[in-house]
Amino acid sequence: MARYHQSVCRLCRREGEKLFLKGDRCFKEKCALEKRNVPPGQHGKRRGRVIGYGAQLREKQKVKRIYGILERQFRNYFKKASLKKGITGEILLTLLERRLDNVVYRLGFATSRPQARQLVSHGSVLVNGRKVDVPNYQVKPADEITVTPKAAKNPFVEQAIGSAKGRGVPEWLELDSESFKGRVLREPKRSDILYPINEQLIVELYSK
Repeated sequence: MARYHQSVCRLCRREGEKLFLKGDRCFKEKCALEKRNVPPGQHGKRRGRVIGYGAQLREKQKVKRIYGILERQFRNYFKKASLKKGITGEILLTLLERRLDNVVYRLGFATSRPQARQLVSHGSVLVNGRKVDVPNYQVKPADEITVTPKAAKNPFVEQAIGSAKGRGVPEWLELDSESFKGRVLREPKRSDILYPINEQLIVELYSK
């Protein structure tokens, strides 16, 4: 599967805001956006304001990069959201939030979503006591998320749990940091997603 292999800090600079793709580094002065808040490339400083179709495309790209998914995956999520009753844009975001790799990150078992995806793919995450190695698995209310005993001893996971105490855990999740155990209390709401996302622009883009 195709993946972005260049510096992820370039993606934050391209969008002009932090996407928190680099873990703890995003909260420090070493963050590339803090040092150089201009789009990458030799003509970055000359780029003007984006409007219309360009703004809609940029919003879609931003959400894809935040959650680390590809175009076909994103389009499938949009199709699922459009078939459900309710506000399509909000349903789209809640589907993305319910991804297992995102939940692992939100609980604090990883410092970034790429790290969380690696944990899941390597079989280090259990859902209701069973190993699930599919990052896009959709969690449900009452699901219990844990890491394997071996993964719990990993210094990166221990460091991530410490960082999670600083950034907090969303209200729709519950974390027991001592036993490396998390629980899904309810489905996420739009108010639980604090990223500056204008999902209506994405709906307009796919509605053309």
